[in-house]
Amino acid sequence: MASGKSSLKKINNTNLEVSKLEKKEKKFFDQLKTNEYYIKWLKNPITYVTAAVLLTLFQTITLAVTKDPWGVSGVLAYWGAWIFEAFGGSVDKWYYFASSGAQNVLNNGFINHAGTWRNLGIIVGALTATLLASGFKIKKIKSKKQVVAAALGGLLMGYGARLAFGCNIGALYSGIASLSLSGWVFAIGMFFGAIVGSKLLVKFFM
Repeated sequence: MASGKSSLKKINNTNLEVSKLEKKEKKFFDQLKTNEYYIKWLKNPITYVTAAVLLTLFQTITLAVTKDPWGVSGVLAYWGAWIFEAFGGSVDKWYYFASSGAQNVLNNGFINHAGTWRNLGIIVGALTATLLASGFKIKKIKSKKQVVAAALGGLLMGYGARLAFGCNIGALYSGIASLSLSGWVFAIGMFFGAIVGSKLLVKFFM
């Protein structure tokens, strides 16, 4: 009987400690939500000017450290190649990976690829920023058309980025930053392509 009372007392004490901890956590997050520094630096979005300055700064650092301009979609192609090779495939004879530079990247591996760490940083950074701003939401899929539009759009953008040897980061932003004419050509094509694509999206998928 005494043993049962002792166990019950321990359970009650544990529940009391948990309750106190939960109250402290709630108080902390309630205070955090109203903290002016949290709101200014982590919750509210930065201005376009600030974002442009930061992008320019990071682009310069990337070019100085890696000797290559910033790129995103090219890294995804290497990820696909590494996954394909992990399942026993070989991309050695594929035209895209046939150059000595591409072969060196593949041979050095996932961990030693600077672009991989940049992309992982973008993914983790975007998720962290969204969580800190309380903006993370899992939205319900409205219709099958939405799924088709997303899948088709992703395939077209990915394939197009490889045909152009860059996406809006590598071909456009880094191209223009490197004083390359191709960056401006890409910008013109992307501008008119976005107009046509948005009209098709509205007509067939919305």
